[in-house]
Amino acid sequence: MRTRNRIRSILLHAAIALFSVASLYPLVIVLSGSLRPPGQSAAPLNLFEQVTMSSYRVAYETMKYPLSLWNSVLLTFISVTAVVLLASAAAYPMARIQSRTSRFLAMFFLSGLIVSGQMALIPIYTVMDALQIKDGQLASILMFLTCSLPFSTFLYTGFINSSVPYELEEAAVIDGAGLLRRYWGIVFPLLLPATTAVIITQAVWIWNDFLYPLVFITQPDQKPLPLVMIRFLGDRENPTQWNQLFAACVLCTLPMIAAFSLLQRYFIGGMTVGAVKG
Repeated sequence: MRTRNRIRSILLHAAIALFSVASLYPLVIVLSGSLRPPGQSAAPLNLFEQVTMSSYRVAYETMKYPLSLWNSVLLTFISVTAVVLLASAAAYPMARIQSRTSRFLAMFFLSGLIVSGQMALIPIYTVMDALQIKDGQLASILMFLTCSLPFSTFLYTGFINSSVPYELEEAAVIDGAGLLRRYWGIVFPLLLPATTAVIITQAVWIWNDFLYPLVFITQPDQKPLPLVMIRFLGDRENPTQWNQLFAACVLCTLPMIAAFSLLQRYFIGGMTVGAVKG
């Protein structure tokens, strides 16, 4: 029996190792290609034959990296902050008030996971045009907020039900604390794991999203990083410079890798605890 368990453990670790190699190998190819000089993209599987930062310099200048990075940070920060505040505030009464109305609202938010924003993009663009906000970062922020609220509200509701006992609020009720004070002073600080999970899941999507900025942002000085990477895509007359494109991909990814490294210890706890009960 012990030998069988050992063999099973060895096979399991071997399968995990193979899966990890298969997942990481394309990323290694991208990193190796980004360290090659521009125009030298032959034999991409020969890893790290040449190491130079010239492709990064070209990508940095072509993308106007500081301005594009600021635009991405601005879009992501404003959108995620609004999602955290609105989703947690909406989830709190739905988790605490047991009535038909709260259950209906919970199902209403949950139904938003079924409808994709891309499916209604043309009517949404028409509405944005009528409101005269179709061109600029505000329209993209509103789209990010609308698409992120259903999942975030669902996650907060489950976390409050499973991990925030009502007994903590009863003492504040006796002291005369109102609803807003109980939410902001007692409940919201306890939502840190769920808040971290919402920040990571939604920030990654908003940071990498290409469609909504492409549709709603036309000013060159307002374009985020994923949108300015179009400049590296070539055509029949001017082939794509893959080394520069790989360097641009790495530059676009580095800020999110750094953010995830800082928040990863909260991520698993927030996702698992918030999904225990809903």
